[in-house]
Amino acid sequence: MKGVVKRISGPLVEADGMLGSSMHDVVRVGEEGLMAEVIKVIGDRVSLQAYEDTGGLKPGDRVVNTGEQLSVELGPGLLKSIYDGVQRPLESLWASSGDFIERGVEAPALDRKKKWHFTPSVGEGDKVAPGTVLGTTQESKVIEHRITAPPGVSGKVNGLKEGDFTVEDVLCSVGKQDLTMMQRWPVKTPRPVSSRLEPNEPLITGQRTIDVFFPIAKGGAAAIPGPFGAGKTVTQHQLARWVDADVIVYVGCGERGNEMTEVLDDFPKLKDPYSGEPLMERTVLIANTSNMPVAAREASVYTGVTIAEYYRDMGYNTALMADSTSRWAEALREISSRLEEMPGEEGFPAYLGSRLASFYERSGRVTCLNGATASTSIVGAVSPPGGDLSEPVTQNTLRIVRVFWSLDAKLADRRHFPAINWLTSYSLYKDITDPWVRGNVSPDMPDLRDEAMGILQRESELLEIVQLVGADALPDHERLVLETAKILREDFLQQDALHEVDSFCSTMKQHAMLSAILEFHRRAGDAIESGSSISDIMGSDLLEGLSKMKYLEDEKFKDSIEGLKKKIGEEMG
Repeated sequence: MKGVVKRISGPLVEADGMLGSSMHDVVRVGEEGLMAEVIKVIGDRVSLQAYEDTGGLKPGDRVVNTGEQLSVELGPGLLKSIYDGVQRPLESLWASSGDFIERGVEAPALDRKKKWHFTPSVGEGDKVAPGTVLGTTQESKVIEHRITAPPGVSGKVNGLKEGDFTVEDVLCSVGKQDLTMMQRWPVKTPRPVSSRLEPNEPLITGQRTIDVFFPIAKGGAAAIPGPFGAGKTVTQHQLARWVDADVIVYVGCGERGNEMTEVLDDFPKLKDPYSGEPLMERTVLIANTSNMPVAAREASVYTGVTIAEYYRDMGYNTALMADSTSRWAEALREISSRLEEMPGEEGFPAYLGSRLASFYERSGRVTCLNGATASTSIVGAVSPPGGDLSEPVTQNTLRIVRVFWSLDAKLADRRHFPAINWLTSYSLYKDITDPWVRGNVSPDMPDLRDEAMGILQRESELLEIVQLVGADALPDHERLVLETAKILREDFLQQDALHEVDSFCSTMKQHAMLSAILEFHRRAGDAIESGSSISDIMGSDLLEGLSKMKYLEDEKFKDSIEGLKKKIGEEMG
C-alpha cells in the first residue's frame, strides 16, 4: 500500500492513505526510501518513526508499506561483524558511501556471495521439529554454526544436500518449505523456547567483586548504574572480554562517538583468553552513537538481543552488553513527546517500565526447542543524570533485574576500580548459585564471602566513630577490623583492568586470596587476645605478601598462597 507524507516533526513522520497498516510495519519514505516503522495507527493515518535523518522530506512525498516488521537476518556471518542499530553492516556502508553514511543506503546484513561448507546432521526422509539441528558449518575458529529448523517448521526432510553454499542457497525442504542457512526474525518478538529454567550456575567474569560478592547467573539480568566517569563502559568491556559465555553481543546504544570508536578499534585486537584466538571470533558488535537517529537507537537493543537468542537456540550460552539503556530510554521519551502522549515522571512515557521489562525479561536459562540447555544473560549500563539513582530509568530497571552493581563516583575518584560500592550493591542470585560454588570452587567459599562482607560492613560503622574520636581511641580488635577491611578493599576488591595478570582472576584464585586474608584476620585476632599489639601485627612483612597475591600467575598462585598461609600460622600461631 502507498500513502503520502502529511507532517514531519524530527524523526516523526505522519502519512495518510495507509489503510491496512499494522503496528511495527516497516515502510519506505520519500524518493530515497528512508526506513521507518509504524508506531501509531488512526484509520488510514499512521505515525512513523524514521531510522534515518528526515532532513529534506516534505509533505506529499510517497510512503510505501513493505508489509513486514523490523526483522534481522540470522545465519553464518554474524560473528566478527559490526552493525548499526538496524543491522546494516558498517564496513559495507563505509565501502559504498565513505565516512558519512548516505541516507537510504542499504546493504545485506549477511554476505550473499560467501560460501559456507554445510555438513548435514539429519538424513533424507527424517522427521524434524522446530529447532532441530539440520547441519553445521564452521562460522569462526571457535564457534560451530548450527543450522536449525526455524520455529513453526516441521515435517520430513527432502532433497538434503552437502557442500558449499551461500546463505540464500536451498539446503533442503522440510514439508513444503525450502530452507536455507538464513532465517529472518522480527526483533521485537522473543524467539520461542520449550521451557524456562532456574538460573543456578554463575556467569564467571573474572572480576573478584562480582564473582565473589555480587554474582550474576547464566541467564540472569544485571544493571550497572553510575555517574559519568565511574567506569560503566570499562566494566562492560571487561565483562565482554572475560565472561565465560560462548558468544558475546555488545550493543553501544547512544554512547559518545569516541567511546564507540575505542570499542571498534580495540575489540578486533583483543585476544580471547579462553581460546587464544581474536575475541571477535565469537563477538558481534552493534554500534549506534548518540548522533545517530534516535529511532535506530531504540531498535539497536532489540537487534542485539535477537542475535543473542539466535545463538542461544543453537545451545550456546550468550551474553549481551547494552551500553547504555538510559540513552535508549531517552529515545523513547523523544518519540513519545513528538507523538504528544501523556508524559510520565520526568517526561518519560508511562510505558517506560513495561518496555524495560520486555527487554530484560528476554534473558534467561532455557530449554531450547531442540532440547538443548542454554542461556542469554543481559548486562545493561544505566547513566542516571548527575548520578541520581532515584530517577525513573534506574528505578524501573531495579524492579526487573536481580543484580545491582552500584558504581560510586567517590571510589572512582580514589582510583578504586571497578568502582562497585560493596555497601549499596546486591545480588539476588547468591543463594541460587551457592550450591554450584560449594561444589565447583570450595565448600567454604560462601562462608568466607559472608565473613568478609561482615568485616566491610563493620568498617563502615567504625569509620563514623573514627571521625569523632580518631582511630587511636578504638581497642586493638576494632582497629584490626579497619586494617583487614583495608586489605580487602585494596588487595582484593580493587582490580587492575590493564594489568596482564590482574585483569582476570579465576574462581580458584579468588578463593585462595580470600582464604589467606581471612586467615590473617583470624590469627591476628588470636594474637591480640594473647597480648600482642596491633602496631606489631601491622608491621609484619606478611602484609606485603597479601598485597602481591593478585599479581601471581595462575600456575603459581596455589603454592605461593599456601606458603603464605603457612607463614601466617607460624608467625601468629
